[in-house]
Amino acid sequence: MTYKVAALYQFAALPDFEALRAPLLELCETQGIRGTLLLSPEGINGTIAGTDEGIDAVIASLTTGELFGGRLDNLELKFSGASAMPFKRLKIRLKKEIVTLAQPQVDPTRQVGTYVAAEDWNALISDPDVVVVDTRNRFEVKMGTFERALDPETRKFSQFPDFVGRSLDPAVNKKVAMFCTGGIRCEKASSYLLSQGFAEVFHLKGGILKYLETIPPEQSLWQGECFVFDERVALGHGLAERAPEDPAEED
Repeated sequence: MTYKVAALYQFAALPDFEALRAPLLELCETQGIRGTLLLSPEGINGTIAGTDEGIDAVIASLTTGELFGGRLDNLELKFSGASAMPFKRLKIRLKKEIVTLAQPQVDPTRQVGTYVAAEDWNALISDPDVVVVDTRNRFEVKMGTFERALDPETRKFSQFPDFVGRSLDPAVNKKVAMFCTGGIRCEKASSYLLSQGFAEVFHLKGGILKYLETIPPEQSLWQGECFVFDERVALGHGLAERAPEDPAEED
């Protein structure tokens, strides 16, 4: 049996996020879903797996059902497959942020950088005037990244502003292009850079996963594998399962 895996997120105002947990848990349990979903006042984020029918039912409920009342009208979704169930259980967690940057002034629902489609990404990062930044942690970067990308050498995303303060200057770095696994970290990072006075900030729409799904290997500027947060460990082009030889652990 194969399973359908859905990586999803959206920044959206969810002041009632605590009340959403129980009905969302019931919905997922009814459909036999496993994985993790995070709910916070700023939106939803997570990766879930199940049968095709189960995943499709949950996504339909999130986007068009009464539970969220149309607030998830721009859900970022990436689908892939797994030869075995990649999660042991179902978890619905309540958080302050769906991705922790610890910068309260940052609000991606009000201000984000320019989205760049996977088809246009190669041309952008090949421009010598563009600074390319990988917003993921050092373990993920070690597993794979894009040519020319700067490694912030962070252990967790909340350290990213320190990297910006040390390594980037809005007066010098006129164009900055960022990427991450699924798009959520670089979307929030782009909002942060704009708040710090950077003029032109770009980020890969749908993240590395969308790029690997869209761009054929012979045209790719990606080097290595892409770490994913489940038991598959890593994915390659076409979102095929790839297990690295020595998967380390890091927060």
